Amino acid sequence: MRAWLLPEYIEDILPAEAHRIERLRRGILDLFAVHGYRLVMPPLLEYVDSLLTGTGHDLDLQTFKLVDQISGRMLGVRADITPQVARIDAHLLNRSGVTRLCYAGSVLRTLPSGLNRTREPLQVGAEIYGHRGIESDVEIQRLMMRGLGIAGVSNAYLDLGHVAVFRSLIKRAAGAAELESELFRAMQAKDVPAVSSLSHRLERGTREALTVLPELYGGVEVLRLARRKLPAYPEIKAALRALEALSERLRDVARIRCFDLAELRGYHYHSGVVFAAYADGWPNALALGGRYDEVGKAFGRARPATGFSMDLRELASASPEGRIGAGILAPYRPRNAGLQRRIDTLRARGEIVIEDLPGHVDSRAELGCNRRLVRRAGKWVIEKLK
Repeated sequence: MRAWLLPEYIEDILPAEAHRIERLRRGILDLFAVHGYRLVMPPLLEYVDSLLTGTGHDLDLQTFKLVDQISGRMLGVRADITPQVARIDAHLLNRSGVTRLCYAGSVLRTLPSGLNRTREPLQVGAEIYGHRGIESDVEIQRLMMRGLGIAGVSNAYLDLGHVAVFRSLIKRAAGAAELESELFRAMQAKDVPAVSSLSHRLERGTREALTVLPELYGGVEVLRLARRKLPAYPEIKAALRALEALSERLRDVARIRCFDLAELRGYHYHSGVVFAAYADGWPNALALGGRYDEVGKAFGRARPATGFSMDLRELASASPEGRIGAGILAPYRPRNAGLQRRIDTLRARGEIVIEDLPGHVDSRAELGCNRRLVRRAGKWVIEKLK
């Protein structure tokens, strides 16, 4: 009886949920298409050295690995499609201008990434390559909010951060590079005592800036406070200007819940603005994204890039139910050409037509039909099923 059990955090998708997910996938990809985003389909498996190139250690522990029986090299099952799309832009398409790409497909992770989350998300996302300005950040975040709207999430709000703030402090402080990974973990946990302890040997200005960083969390007033309490490095000033400009330009489509200058999600991967969309009643982020201008360098071309991704399974649970349409029951008469033409015509119009295979009279109710095809006066007509 154990043969039907699945691994933990791996689930089947049954018909009703599968219908919602597929309808949502089509709607979101259609949205991307009318905004000029071209669909790509990267492979599920790649060599590990290609799959993890440019992502630092952020995806390494999340990636299932196996040995290729043909080449003997190590393969990885993708845990995120975004790096694959960056490879396609940098190495295969090789365009010089702005490129907009989108994708949808399964990824597999060694551990769930949040409360009650699956290890096999159905990831859908969009990316812009070749543009470094804030205009592409605005475009991608507007697109993300419209995608959430298609899923029926009407009360979404944004959290914004910028990894360049922490990175510039580490880069300019003597001795900080050796502590970078430990400070990174403490910063992610917003553990101010740990940050203070780790940075006690650094010069005073850097120590004070790192200690205050986890507390720079809140509304637009955080940006004003950051200008007073953080060093006036060009990177920090540019980051604060970018966050302020984003909040202004997104005001008509999104509510900015907070700015978080200690948010370092994807720190080894992202290079600028990072953002997450949440909604009341949902414990996890419904969409995640950010700018990653350096990833393409590993594939031979450093291209400015920004994008986002969402989990269709999680979005489908937030979207309206949307029942599968009731079908039409047709008698099983494979040699009746007139009946087969009528069935083909109905299916071409989008109707669900199910042929009533012999020997299952008692289980017809399971087919989900509320009408039937019957022959009246020499014609096949539709009647309500009693």
